[in-house]
Amino acid sequence: MTVQTFKSNKGFTLIELLVVIGILAILLAITLIAINPARQFGQANDTGRRSALTQILNAVGQYTASNGGTLPAVITGLAVNTPTQLASTTALAPLCALLVPTYLPALPVDPSLNNQAGIDATGCAGAWATKYDISRDVNNRITVSAETPYAGPMSVTR
Repeated sequence: MTVQTFKSNKGFTLIELLVVIGILAILLAITLIAINPARQFGQANDTGRRSALTQILNAVGQYTASNGGTLPAVITGLAVNTPTQLASTTALAPLCALLVPTYLPALPVDPSLNNQAGIDATGCAGAWATKYDISRDVNNRITVSAETPYAGPMSVTR
């Protein structure tokens, strides 16, 4: 009879290492799907957009209240139910000067633009764009909407 000697092999086999790496890959994939950074940034930008829309609409409302219920002439001159971009290249250029700095410290801009601070009183005189639209209906209700929201159409009406 022969005596077999067994070596004590310490360590992991290739199969064990592959199983652990596979499990870690699955956990990493699940984590990335759950966190989804692009979705988180999109939702954060939409929160900023909704805040900006509300700020613009509140400023128009404050202007109207301060002027005896009269809307700014540039808004009453808009075609009914036709969104017009808030930019210096449109008929709305004077609106910036009416609202800033009395009712807004700066006219908010879309988060996709690099000018996060907005358009201040000195910026109103130059070329500017917000990527927001403003419109009025037949009852002079004002709607401010975002052009490029992440999660779909976004507007605020008063």
